Amino acid sequence: MSLRFLTAGESHGERLTVILDGIPAGLTLREEDLVVDLRRRQGGHGRGGRMALEQDGAHIVAGVRGGLTLGSPITLEIVNRDWENWRQVMAVDAAEVKRKPITRVRPGHADLAGMLKYGADDARDVLERASARETAARVAAGGVAKLLLKEFGIQVRSYTRSIGAIACEAGASIDWDAVESSAVRCPDAQAGAAMVAAIDAARERGDTLGGVFTVVADGVLPGLGSYRQWDTRLDGLLAQAIVSIPACKAVSLGDGMEAARRPGSEVHDSPTYDGGGLHHETNRAGGVTGGISNGEPVVVHGFMKPISTLLKPLKTVDLKSREPARAHYERSDICVVPAAGVVGEAMVALVLAGAVLEKFGGDSIPELRRNVEGYLAKVRG
Repeated sequence: MSLRFLTAGESHGERLTVILDGIPAGLTLREEDLVVDLRRRQGGHGRGGRMALEQDGAHIVAGVRGGLTLGSPITLEIVNRDWENWRQVMAVDAAEVKRKPITRVRPGHADLAGMLKYGADDARDVLERASARETAARVAAGGVAKLLLKEFGIQVRSYTRSIGAIACEAGASIDWDAVESSAVRCPDAQAGAAMVAAIDAARERGDTLGGVFTVVADGVLPGLGSYRQWDTRLDGLLAQAIVSIPACKAVSLGDGMEAARRPGSEVHDSPTYDGGGLHHETNRAGGVTGGISNGEPVVVHGFMKPISTLLKPLKTVDLKSREPARAHYERSDICVVPAAGVVGEAMVALVLAGAVLEKFGGDSIPELRRNVEGYLAKVRG
């Protein structure tokens, strides 16, 4: 693979670590470049109290010298500021750790499946890594990928398409300033206000809400991905990346699910040519055809189920007593769809950056740029 990353760390552990391998030498990278997205991930109406504690920032540990990437693996660390309150619970040393086993598993969470898989008798051993806290590391890695894509005019952004039963009609032209000023990252002010009200009502009921976020990547070069093999198709890579986000249960590209209900005459995008080159009259395919980017914006929708930790816990079984019980309550959110969109941006950026590097190669930014410019001159000519 041309670009890969690994994350490590638990939700209440000392820190999260991410190693990103494959970024060419010569990319300008500063810690302040990564802060904005990390903070955006923490925002959105419906987030829990922990977001007030964690003011995330990524510390660059390796792979950068003098503000420029070296071409070697990049290591980033995100300190968990709540660590002091969990030092004994999450202690590495057996003599220091204090255990209070969690055995009342939460419906919809990884608790039960993880305990069965790993032979655990304490759900804490599962939920710490299964937690969406890990996505902070992904957002940090995605921030680096975004900087690489920016070198070639590619911009990745997201908005909230729906929360619960409330949906917005964003249209083809998104007001991105309106998105970032919205409490729920929705470009439609009226729908956004209704989303806020729906989240507040769910909180009053002790419930949670899911929804849909949309990621839009503008300026994507044609020719990324391939139909060569199943695991080289760009749409397949994007789908796997989005569904890997905790609580994301489905993904759709372009018109996606709607296209399944329409005749072909209302689905396929007709090519057209003007003085600037080939384009499509519509973008119902979401910028990907045959597993390859076609030069239109890449549009991906992620469908989030409601968070599985409820203020009024659901019925479950206590795995120790085998008796009926109410699920364990772990400090949680009411709705994470606005934040999930930011994570979706990171995952889409990582996939697209990997596809750019795979197609064009280059161990340095100048070399990569020459390769891209040569290809575009041929395509546009």
